[in-house]
Amino acid sequence: MYVTKKLMLLGSGELGKEVIIEAQRLGVETIAVDRYADAPAMHVADRSYVINMLDAEKLRELIEREKPDLIVPEIEALATAELVKLEEEGFRVIPTARAAKLTMDREGIRRLASETLELPTAGYKFADTYEEFTQAVQETGYPCVIKPLMSSSGKGQSVCRSAADIEKCWTIAMEGGRVQNGRVIIEEFIRFESEITLLTIRSVNGTSFCAPIGHIQESGDYIESWQPHAMSEQQLEEAKHIAKTITDELGGYGLFGVELFLAKDRVYFSEVSPRPHDTGLVTLVTQNLSEFALHVRAILGFPIPEIALITPGASRPLKADQELETYKIAGVADALAVPYTQVRVFGKPVTKVGRRMAVALSSASTVEEARTRSKQALDCLAIEEA
Repeated sequence: MYVTKKLMLLGSGELGKEVIIEAQRLGVETIAVDRYADAPAMHVADRSYVINMLDAEKLRELIEREKPDLIVPEIEALATAELVKLEEEGFRVIPTARAAKLTMDREGIRRLASETLELPTAGYKFADTYEEFTQAVQETGYPCVIKPLMSSSGKGQSVCRSAADIEKCWTIAMEGGRVQNGRVIIEEFIRFESEITLLTIRSVNGTSFCAPIGHIQESGDYIESWQPHAMSEQQLEEAKHIAKTITDELGGYGLFGVELFLAKDRVYFSEVSPRPHDTGLVTLVTQNLSEFALHVRAILGFPIPEIALITPGASRPLKADQELETYKIAGVADALAVPYTQVRVFGKPVTKVGRRMAVALSSASTVEEARTRSKQALDCLAIEEA
């Protein structure tokens, strides 16, 4: 009988689906877990479970029953304190349970980056109540960025541009956080020229980097990414230094998505995810090894001798603008008629406003042409009631 490793994925969205596929290509037994049924990664995993992953008791019971060799978080909303205990008992959490816990909320990772590692970041304050929030906003000044301590895909984020926005921004943060604990971060608004994701891989080969990925966000969620992003040599070296510093501190093996702001005078650390990043979907068409293949190789302890950018590329996600129990994605044939273009349909069971349902991926000889193609492909796609 073929003996293999067993990988349990905690969170089974579109990024996790690609992780499962890459793990299976290397003969790994896969288990997908999420809070709802028929999540994308569940379509391809060997088996799946639906549980509340914030429930420490239920999470422990499942892990002790399955005894996975690798526990791979794909989202922030987990009982991370329980993962720390399980790691102490001998289970392996990717990249580490401490990394999962620290990056689960913005306070832990921001204080680590700014106060412990002394990396350049935007100024920030925290608030637990509406009164503290109002005072912090006034002290920070306008505009400022408001985020719940724990959220994903930009949920709960907003820009407070004047006193008239304060109540609205508080409400958005309260409704968008993964955990309704009322604590928010108020950030200084950095006037940056661009923002990037620097995919950083810790493996048996040491630390390596993908070519920088440029992206555009709206309300904290990405609407376009491209690779490579043009940077000066000095900016790239600063970005690599920041990314290596933060990922060395977090430790473990795996791929990290390090988000950075590029300003005229310096590079600023923004956030880090200890897992594949949504903007990194573009690597499915640009690199010899996608971010998902790199993540799996790294966590399995396999070598990564070279990461090569094969061609420039761009990605644009298709987002739902209404809630539908039954839906279809129209225009796929027209989108695939665009040269050097692929479409990934995620297969989520229902739509929600702002939810990513598919992505258009295009490559070309230049970034500009790839961006044009991916927009052309996205414009062909539509979500319709079925």
